[in-house]
Amino acid sequence: MIIGCFALMQPFSPMRAQFELIRSLGFDYADLTDNHNGATLGTEYGFSASFSLDSHPATILNMAREFDLTLTSVCAHANLLDPTAPDRYGTHQIIQAIKLAHFLGVKQVITTEGDPKTDFGHQLTEDQRLFSIREKLHEPIRWAEQFGIELLLEPHGILTDTVPGMTRILDALGHERTVGVNLDTGNSWLGGGDPLEFVKVFGRRIKHVHWKDMPADMIPQRGKQFGCGMGLIPLGDGVVGIKAVLRELKRVGFSGPTTLEVAGESAVKTSAQRLRVWDAK
Repeated sequence: MIIGCFALMQPFSPMRAQFELIRSLGFDYADLTDNHNGATLGTEYGFSASFSLDSHPATILNMAREFDLTLTSVCAHANLLDPTAPDRYGTHQIIQAIKLAHFLGVKQVITTEGDPKTDFGHQLTEDQRLFSIREKLHEPIRWAEQFGIELLLEPHGILTDTVPGMTRILDALGHERTVGVNLDTGNSWLGGGDPLEFVKVFGRRIKHVHWKDMPADMIPQRGKQFGCGMGLIPLGDGVVGIKAVLRELKRVGFSGPTTLEVAGESAVKTSAQRLRVWDAK
């Protein structure tokens, strides 16, 4: 099993520091996690781990090669429920991420609907949410299809976090060879879904996995909070049931990359070690 690490391990430090730490922990794979349009002060002055979507691909590839890392995906987590605006990560940025992935030789771009931030977004009916997601992903799907990129939907929102919600989105979007699922074990559980059911229902449409576990004290938030950036505990210490999810992934023939979204060097090491042990059984 391919086990990589998300590139947000050290706060207030540049991407080079993230890649260096990932390599020092013994990983061969990483994702391109945070990104942005144009330029930012934080990246220019070395306290933000983000790549510009306008970067020359060689800039990114050379840094990854410096630390002997293979990039498995470009993250393009968006806001698909609020109105389009210049300061919202949406259709345009997803298309940029797809183009960048193409020139990087990366075959997967991961997106999701996210939480709405406006009254408009919060007041949408479920059918309106579905239409908003479908409309904002229509052109990105065309670009992904053109470049042979898999555009993967991650549980990180009120619709994507559950099997029925994800099913409605996948059915509406079509393009089954291009559009797939990035299973986030922690997000799907936190949003009120069941990651094990995700594997049983979507099977081979799952092309990537983000690993994180959730502690028992998050149970009161289940079904109320739709996604979180990272898990704060090692895999296996929480209530998500990671071993059962991995076992089912193996049963359905999953062979894609996986990424640890776990905070803290010790927790990351423990999580990777446990995954390898469970995978070997």
